[in-house]
Amino acid sequence: MTYSGAVKVGGPADVHELQDLMITKIAVGPMDNNAYLLRCRATDEQLLIDAANDAHTLLGTIGDDGIASVVTTHRHGDHWQALAEVVAATGARTYAGRDDAEGIPVPTDVPVDDGDTIQVGRVTLTARHLVGHTPGSIALVYDDPHGHPHVFTGDCLFPGGVGNTFKDAKAFASLIHDVERRIFDVLPDETWVYPGHGNDTTLGAERPHLPEWHARGW
Repeated sequence: MTYSGAVKVGGPADVHELQDLMITKIAVGPMDNNAYLLRCRATDEQLLIDAANDAHTLLGTIGDDGIASVVTTHRHGDHWQALAEVVAATGARTYAGRDDAEGIPVPTDVPVDDGDTIQVGRVTLTARHLVGHTPGSIALVYDDPHGHPHVFTGDCLFPGGVGNTFKDAKAFASLIHDVERRIFDVLPDETWVYPGHGNDTTLGAERPHLPEWHARGW
């Protein structure tokens, strides 16, 4: 079946099958958080992005093969409610943006800076530091050698705008600057965007609206 990225809490996961990577998207918790399980097709190693909530569902999705790593996109509590339980069950290494690590109650094994890479089997993810929603938010970019890039944006980019900056003009200016410079300016329109909540989008669908976002200030 064709991947749509439309998932609901309590419903089935959706799977995006790429040549080298399988991406399983599932919605969990009262804030409809998205969690993403990445599986390297060559090695079967797995990595989880945001152990947001409902450890039982996440561990069922992970299955008996376990995960090598779990990345927390940022320090807001709705993105790590299941982290302690998932790490306890799997022994996974933990990654988070360096400037958000102290705000996550599970110790971060590997603090991440802009441009750092994270491996899942033979697949490489590149971290981009996006300041504004939180000080240490990170997005993860997979530049598929067989197709277009894919980017996991946490709460920094959604269909229709950048993430919430809580009416802080400086935070909004910082976030939209980083999202433009480190995402839109370097990735093509075909890039698939996987956000921390809700439906997926592409950079091409969002790019024409950047001037509107600047004008409205959120």
